[in-house]
Amino acid sequence: MNHEQFIEANVKAELIKFGFSPSVASLATSEVIRYYCKQPASRRGKMIAYCLNQARRWAKSATKHKH
Repeated sequence: MNHEQFIEANVKAELIKFGFSPSVASLATSEVIRYYCKQPASRRGKMIAYCLNQARRWAKSATKHKH
């Protein structure tokens, strides 16, 4: 499992736990992976938390615009 796959699996699972639909979680995870690939290396252990935070913000934004 590479870094992108690890982030994808964990972030998507967390978003679904937070109550987002699987489709919104998938879209947010795709955006976070795209974001992750553009970022320089960061401190160990901080990137997954930062990616989860970004995905949550994107998912909230996507659900607000849907209704």
